[in-house]
Amino acid sequence: MSRTLLPCPRPQWQSGHSCWIPLLAIVLVLSPLLFTSSACVSRPDRPFAYPSAAVPKPYVNASAPALDAADLWSPFGTPRRAWSLREHSSEWAHLNRAALNVQSASAMIVDERGNVLYAKNPRVVRPIASVTKLMTAMVVLDTGISLETPIRITADDLDRLKNSRSRLRINDTVLTRREMIMAALISSDNRAAHALGRTTFRGGTVEFVQAMNRKARALGMVNTQFVDASGLDPRNRSTAEDLVKLVRAAANYPLIREATSRAEMILHPFGDGTALQYRNTNPLVRSPEWRVEVSKTGFLNEAGRCLVMQARIADRRFYMVFLGGSGHLTPMGDSNRVREWILASNRLTAAR
Repeated sequence: MSRTLLPCPRPQWQSGHSCWIPLLAIVLVLSPLLFTSSACVSRPDRPFAYPSAAVPKPYVNASAPALDAADLWSPFGTPRRAWSLREHSSEWAHLNRAALNVQSASAMIVDERGNVLYAKNPRVVRPIASVTKLMTAMVVLDTGISLETPIRITADDLDRLKNSRSRLRINDTVLTRREMIMAALISSDNRAAHALGRTTFRGGTVEFVQAMNRKARALGMVNTQFVDASGLDPRNRSTAEDLVKLVRAAANYPLIREATSRAEMILHPFGDGTALQYRNTNPLVRSPEWRVEVSKTGFLNEAGRCLVMQARIADRRFYMVFLGGSGHLTPMGDSNRVREWILASNRLTAAR
């Protein structure tokens, strides 16, 4: 008996291959997106408390320019020429520079348009001590991190290099990040500065110092190096010329202007509510003869007495840097000499 072989039926998926091909193509195109999306969902997010320090982000928390609007913009709404240091300006050609007896080892006086009135060893690299804290504050503010986050002072914030003192007691001090910035800038508290460097980035102080140096490069501070957030390490070094750029940049931050021009403040860092009064380390902010807008002092044996300022004299804005002063009040004396020198020059010009 012969057997009739019947043809095997074609699989269903083969019979409609013309319909399956476009669908297969769509799946192939979308599959990488689907896998990528699922990977993103399953990966834990980085905590918001630790922003990225990859790129300097200038003036995140700045709301006002360092210069007046007339200095920054032309009448047609376009930016004026880029700000840069100009050593020979006809505007100040009448100044008698020989009459200015500056005692600091390095100094530089510049007006708001970048005209250099006076320079003494402006490119000599020197330790800058607590002037460092201006950069510390800028790096914190650039991140946009919350200023209301409470920070505790821990044993990690002890100064084991210079054994400097602080009234912020270990494990008993809790201040907001804003208050830590104020304490670091007004009274130059080293534990507050170190705590800021320790807690701003996930990578701690190491990542923070890297961000400080990137910020310096972004500001054109080519002869500046930072190795800590407080300035206790004498390897924090810069020049008078570079620090003019630092002061000008710092003036763009309202909190820095508020803190460094303030005469004093009161904080309550302890659980028992004890009040601590802080006074500005720059006595010129308490003088009625001065209109200080930004300032920071610094001292180490290796650095001498240092002072950087932005101040108004005779309705003009000036940047002043004094480094390597030998006496306790040398930078303040130099500041007063500069002020009288500018005022005398203005009176002489007006009398002509």
